[in-house]
Amino acid sequence: MSNPRPPRIAARAVIVHDGRLLLVNAFAGNRSPLMCAPGGGVEAHSSLPANLAREVHEETGLRVTVGAPCLVNEFHDRNRDFHQVEVFFRCTLDGSADTPDSWKDPEAVVTKRRWVTQAELAQVPHKPSSLGTVAFGRDGISYDPLEPLVW
Repeated sequence: MSNPRPPRIAARAVIVHDGRLLLVNAFAGNRSPLMCAPGGGVEAHSSLPANLAREVHEETGLRVTVGAPCLVNEFHDRNRDFHQVEVFFRCTLDGSADTPDSWKDPEAVVTKRRWVTQAELAQVPHKPSSLGTVAFGRDGISYDPLEPLVW
């Protein structure tokens, strides 16, 4: 293989409101049932929290305050030369948990949003596998080592 691309950096939001975690679909066009925390790739010259607040608003129509990091996760797919390092932050809502009816993701990736309890999360295909433990469990920061991206 020629020189692999450098890892992509992403920021993701762990938003638990009224005992439910916010998930979004992970792939455009409903190519997969996989769900994940809202967020995405970071833009240069903007902090991780600023990138994350922007991404959450774009993907959900919601406004958040970004708190402390709670998880660092790595995904990879050698077949697609893809490696992503994700930094998850605990976030709180600024305002309502209801997404405006007029909301549309400008990048057309996120088309589904779902608030799930811890029990419901166990029935939903999601990545990373440690998301439930971090969202509903311990405080502090966790590291989820290199994990194959499969769905």
